[in-house]
Amino acid sequence: MNELGDKIGLSHTPCWRRVKRLEEEGYIEKKCTLLSARKLDLNVSVHAYLTIKKHDEESLNHFENSVLNIPEVVECYSVTGDKDYLLRIVVSNVEQYEKLLKSTLVHLPNVASVNSVFALKQVKYTTALPI
Repeated sequence: MNELGDKIGLSHTPCWRRVKRLEEEGYIEKKCTLLSARKLDLNVSVHAYLTIKKHDEESLNHFENSVLNIPEVVECYSVTGDKDYLLRIVVSNVEQYEKLLKSTLVHLPNVASVNSVFALKQVKYTTALPI
């Protein structure tokens, strides 16, 4: 809090109050620690594009709720275009992804197809918003 206060010109207590207010108003959703994927041997990042069979609300909700329970899926987006969802998946190696694909992803509710793209190199990664 002292470091943040120094950056914005406030002492500890007023800075703490402002942060608390931002949390209460929903600007700060949560605080986290960023871990090194490389140090944790999570060296493979996969972007999987999924096509869904049925697009009614119940089917889509069932799919989305199922994705929430897969720890390797670190991001999930509903997207426009010829695919319905984009998943970012982090695993140790290609074999682990193949196992996840065969045992889990293709068996998710309502999935018609999965198209996987492996990241070769992470050029930029940030959680900072452009404000």
